[in-house]
Amino acid sequence: MEPACSDDLPFARDLTRRAMLSYYQQFSLRWVEAAFDEAWGWREQWRIMAGNERLGYCSLSQDRQALFIRELHLLPDYRGQGVGGWVLEQLALWAVQRHLPLLRLMVFSSNPARRLYQRAGFIEVGSDGCFVRMQRTLGPSQ
Repeated sequence: MEPACSDDLPFARDLTRRAMLSYYQQFSLRWVEAAFDEAWGWREQWRIMAGNERLGYCSLSQDRQALFIRELHLLPDYRGQGVGGWVLEQLALWAVQRHLPLLRLMVFSSNPARRLYQRAGFIEVGSDGCFVRMQRTLGPSQ
């Protein structure tokens, strides 16, 4: 993974919209591009790469306890090939390096990615409407 820049914003916005729009529609939520663009400015943005090929991106934030995965999206051709699991392990290592005990995320309750997160050690810790809150507790040996 490598840092993303403002040139990556259109790719990330389009990928997120394509990946999430059906969930927004399912739960009668409105996709707001301006909100996505605003969050781009205050979150940590990363390209997911294999050599010179862009596979997806992830968006992060953190507080004193946790690294939050705000977005994690892969292009359709790279889903189901272990890339997502690899990214989650990299993020767990980053959280440990930052001395954060938790890796957290929220996922739509109907999103099959929940299974990926569970396989990666996340547990469900609550829900907010159509979202499930998940976290993974990290230790120094992660």
